[in-house]
Amino acid sequence: MAISRRSLLASAAAAPLLPLATHAAAGGHAAVAPAPVARSFAVGEFTVTTLLAGSGTRGEPQGTFGMNVSAEEFAAVSAENFISADSYVGSFTPVLVQTGSETILFDTGLPGDGVPNALASVGLSPADITHVVLTHMHPDHIGGMTNDAGEVYTNAAYIAGSTEYNFWNGLGAGNRIFDLMSAKVMPFAERMTFLDDGGAVRSGITAMDASGHTPGHMAYMIESGGDQLLITADMANHHVWSLANPDWEVRFDADKAAAAATRRRVLGMLAADRIPMVGYHMPFPAAGYVEARGDGFHWVPVTYQMTPA
Repeated sequence: MAISRRSLLASAAAAPLLPLATHAAAGGHAAVAPAPVARSFAVGEFTVTTLLAGSGTRGEPQGTFGMNVSAEEFAAVSAENFISADSYVGSFTPVLVQTGSETILFDTGLPGDGVPNALASVGLSPADITHVVLTHMHPDHIGGMTNDAGEVYTNAAYIAGSTEYNFWNGLGAGNRIFDLMSAKVMPFAERMTFLDDGGAVRSGITAMDASGHTPGHMAYMIESGGDQLLITADMANHHVWSLANPDWEVRFDADKAAAAATRRRVLGMLAADRIPMVGYHMPFPAAGYVEARGDGFHWVPVTYQMTPA
């Protein structure tokens, strides 16, 4: 697989999460309550909670999405879907899966308090996490493994894809992902289990090859009580530009052809089987369904489906 070393996800600072305002602000204007930072869904006997670790507005989206199409086409698709072609909101959404006996966190976000704050909103702390699963080794997925005080998830076992780990580990010092892994991931190698395609985190949570974004990028199928949900991580990173046109090139996809093929394969499966997904950079709460539309797909956000009883 041809990999460009420049195809690495740039880190960004997680937006601060403000406390809930309960009274009018100074000057007589009503205070604006912050958006929620956690949303739970029932998947059979499991509870799946999406955790908003941060978000922010960014400019020049075609510098990231749709790099292989004209500005006119990019603008037309954006207008058809009621979004700007000049800016977009990016979100970072790790996922928590509570099985009844395990509390499993998929990805750790960027450094900072984003994930701990979101966990606190559902009555949990980093010490409650029993397993941390890393879908891939980009900075916004492994950056929260440690903070200034050291390890964040002190009671957790760690799980990662073997292809992903071995690829970046093989590049050696001087590569920014290797150097970040050296600080964030490798210190915990003795507590780490490595999975291949089809490997199980535990019964009902299965690794699925979704490579292209990175050499060993993994999705994870959650199955319980006849229900399913796919954690897609960075397989598709925008609800319009990645779905309506899955062949549009994305700056941070290491192998752009493989990433496009993975999008078509996985999105096609989700649409055909009507399986909901959670995408790391999708609009919070980051959960939705996929329907086939023309030569691409369409995002249908979850509303009250999968609401826990």
